[in-house]
Amino acid sequence: MIYFMLIGGLSLLLIGAEIMLKGAIGLADKFNLSKLVIGLTVVAFGTSAPEFVVSLNAVLSGSPGLAIGNLIGSNIANILLVLAIAGLITPIIIQPRSLKEDGYLLLGGTVLFSVIIFFGDITGFTALILISYFVFFISYSFFREKGRVNTTKQQPNSVADEIDSAPNSLVKIILYLIIGFTGLIFGSDLLVTGGVGVARVFGISEAVIGLTIVAFGTSLPELAATAVAAYRKHSDVALGNLVGSNIFNIIGIVGVVSLISPMEVPERIIEIDLWVMLAATLILMPFMIGNKKVFGRTGASLFLLFYIFYIGAVGYGIGDFN
Repeated sequence: MIYFMLIGGLSLLLIGAEIMLKGAIGLADKFNLSKLVIGLTVVAFGTSAPEFVVSLNAVLSGSPGLAIGNLIGSNIANILLVLAIAGLITPIIIQPRSLKEDGYLLLGGTVLFSVIIFFGDITGFTALILISYFVFFISYSFFREKGRVNTTKQQPNSVADEIDSAPNSLVKIILYLIIGFTGLIFGSDLLVTGGVGVARVFGISEAVIGLTIVAFGTSLPELAATAVAAYRKHSDVALGNLVGSNIFNIIGIVGVVSLISPMEVPERIIEIDLWVMLAATLILMPFMIGNKKVFGRTGASLFLLFYIFYIGAVGYGIGDFN
């Protein structure tokens, strides 16, 4: 039964996220927001919606380990798995000028998050620090990109397909939003319940379930968006999706969820998985702020092997202090 809950919850979560994303894009387009703004905010939030709803549900259900494990595991998967698959599909051409600032923002956010959880649980004050950084990230990115668009007199086309497929009537938009949000709520509830059930059956920690099964499932929207962007040669979008999603996860989502309910951080997260996330972020930096021009199949293969090794170690029980 718990396996059906896992599969059913994940399916409902992903379907709900896709429907809600289309509704949100349709609403933004209805109010004549630029493709740039839609891509920077609505699409970025849409791909991170599963992580947010699952983590909030987990914390409110008394499973904070699953919540923080989901978010850190999702960030690890985004870099080592999602980017690797995109790089295997086609080599990603790096444009340092457009990505360097985002790289520094991601690195700064990751270091800030790491320092905070080293001091223990995430409560109201530290949650406000994270939210402040998140607001800075969104504001800075928006005004920076707005300036670039004003300079070039062009609108980016990275989300044109999403806008074209979104509903255009207000009734359909509202219906999409309601159905999508309902799917997210019920899907996350099933996924969290199933994940906790699996943890109890096998006697492993909820954090491990969050780091693996749940993190992989909630990273599927990023995988789809990044793979499509890479296939269409939108390398800036492919990396931009991951940067935005990772900052949403550990800064925006952790901040908001912890403000609602303090988030406990399991010992294994601090001892093992936080360091893996930091390492994954650091090995990405040469491609974002360094001189690397191409993320090719060799690099992608190494990233993927690193992820397989990590998941194998987690599955074998290394660092499970439950």
